[in-house]
Amino acid sequence: MSKINLSKESVEEIKEKAKEMRIKMVRMVECAGTGHLAPALSCAEIVATLFFNIMNFNLENVKDEDRDRFVLSAGHKALALYTALQLKGFFPEEILNTYCKFNSIFGGHPDASKIPGVEISTGSLGHGLPIGVGMALAGKLKNKNFKAYVLMGDGEITEGSNWEAASSASYYKLDNLIAIIDRNGLCADGAVKDVMDIEPLKEKWTAFGWIVKEVDGHNIKELIKTFNSIPFVIKKPTMVIANTIKGKGISFMENKYEWHNKVPSDEQFKLAYKELQTMK
Repeated sequence: MSKINLSKESVEEIKEKAKEMRIKMVRMVECAGTGHLAPALSCAEIVATLFFNIMNFNLENVKDEDRDRFVLSAGHKALALYTALQLKGFFPEEILNTYCKFNSIFGGHPDASKIPGVEISTGSLGHGLPIGVGMALAGKLKNKNFKAYVLMGDGEITEGSNWEAASSASYYKLDNLIAIIDRNGLCADGAVKDVMDIEPLKEKWTAFGWIVKEVDGHNIKELIKTFNSIPFVIKKPTMVIANTIKGKGISFMENKYEWHNKVPSDEQFKLAYKELQTMK
């Protein structure tokens, strides 16, 4: 079991954190004129729940070998990671506005050599889960008390390296490994089912020896309950399929693949801020 995170926040506090993260994401994209905003919006509750309630990870224990690890396999969703780390106190808010600008530490994908709190540089899809397997296996071999959490996009599930990692995780009985698929159903080129259908998703992971739980990826109470129940079965890795909405919180972006990396107009930015401010 991981050490208890004494700074756990309540459901309402995490909702507020997710809301703050979304507003900061929009501001960063507005300042930069670029960014994968819609994909990052879909995973805000997942990231907020992990960082502010579940993971044993903070500014004080960032070098502790027993800290929990977080791997953002879908590196293009970096806006969610950056804003969560900022709210955790890893860097001041004002430097978020340097996102994707010359000499900024914040690129379109997270760079572990530059950004405090980032475990591993990611962005080449399909690499996060193999890295998570390595982390979890190292933890087992060294008798360390941490969990490795890997956040993936549903569009990257077609990468073959994921299935090699899935096989390895069950073979090595990595019950300290938790993979989460942000299943919003859309990728850069359209609906996932039309680009490369990944169904039956739950059955595939079950066949690879994982314990699979399907949840509402925007329901923080459900997310907390699910993550706190892990491992569901000793000596088996966990897959959480989190059903989400791409562009969540901004009406004109929701469930539209065209917004994968599209930047709003000035009027759309105004509407986005208005909708997010009143988001419940």
